[in-house]
Amino acid sequence: MELSNEDLLRLNVLVVNTEAIRIDENRMEVHGIKGDQEMKVALHPDGNPERYLRQVRELLAGIVLNSPGGYPVYIQRWTRMGQVESVRLSSLLKLAEPEAVMAVVCSPDLTDQLARLAWWCEPRAEYARRLLEQPAVAAGPLGAALAAFLVEHLPFETEPRQILESVRLVLQPGLIDAPIKQRLWNRGRSSKSYRVGFLETVPDELPEPLQSRSDLSAYQPLLRRMADRGNRYAALLEKLLESRGQTFAHTAIDVMTRPADQDVVSALFKAVGDYFSTIRAGREELREIAEIDAVVESLLAADHGPLHELWDTLPQLRREIRAMLFLAQLDDAVLTPILSLTDAVGSVMRNKLQPVSEPMVRNLGYLLGVGTEVDNPTDPTPHRKNMRRK
Repeated sequence: MELSNEDLLRLNVLVVNTEAIRIDENRMEVHGIKGDQEMKVALHPDGNPERYLRQVRELLAGIVLNSPGGYPVYIQRWTRMGQVESVRLSSLLKLAEPEAVMAVVCSPDLTDQLARLAWWCEPRAEYARRLLEQPAVAAGPLGAALAAFLVEHLPFETEPRQILESVRLVLQPGLIDAPIKQRLWNRGRSSKSYRVGFLETVPDELPEPLQSRSDLSAYQPLLRRMADRGNRYAALLEKLLESRGQTFAHTAIDVMTRPADQDVVSALFKAVGDYFSTIRAGREELREIAEIDAVVESLLAADHGPLHELWDTLPQLRREIRAMLFLAQLDDAVLTPILSLTDAVGSVMRNKLQPVSEPMVRNLGYLLGVGTEVDNPTDPTPHRKNMRRK
């Protein structure tokens, strides 16, 4: 099927005079934009509309990339890896191909201008997430609009991983206001994926904070003095006993009551590991709880340094010190031996994860002042009587 002479002429003019192009397949129109001015070419197919649109895309590829066969397959393979060279980026936005737009939004060479044009081409949730992963875009004039789009689109998301990614990205500084943040937090009561997004992005600024632990005032002067001298163990323990640490621990336990799937569990364990990372011993990923216990014991077996200053000064908090050392060595690596052998979700997944989830929840409970045993490590209800909201 050949393009009509009228369409052929107008499309050539459109390519020369625009910065980006998109196709409205329902209306059979090709749109272009330059600056704030939009242009339109109405198509006149004489036969199958899909075949005609394929001819339009092949024409665009031939003019823009000298690729008359259409969008190059090798670029499709590289699209999501950010490996398309920067000299092609502006040209890709004239192809009216979704994968070409994805190549642009994934590029490390993305600029504010290219981000604006890419978003005009394909305003989709997936593209908004990729754009907000770019710090310059998130901090730029387009960031708030992208965040607003994702917030409005969240109720229609069905994949837990996409939900927590969207929440994590819109929580970047300056993108949403406090009422919207509270609304997202409230949704976390029924969908724990929302709460994981908070734990990843704003772990020390969670809504509805708990009060500091009731015994903090007895230990805080000593903890503060050690922290002021550069003792990172004392600094972290002080934060953990404060409101922000108590809220983080309680929220992490709450998420473990009903995580949606394996992606959410992995993100939760990683968020916990990141929160305690300032005192992590080495960068090695530990895949067994026994290995983590061994590292903790080796740290405590040493007889000098800031850890033992804290250990010797506050023997009343040794259970909490041991707990934070354990959690500092914990991350999503401990899930690999279990999750690599199953695709289970729901209660079956939670049961399989108990060998690693129970130690995590128990040690988080120690930081909250809970007793030495946790009857059900995936149910935070017994702990709530010990907690008060600010």
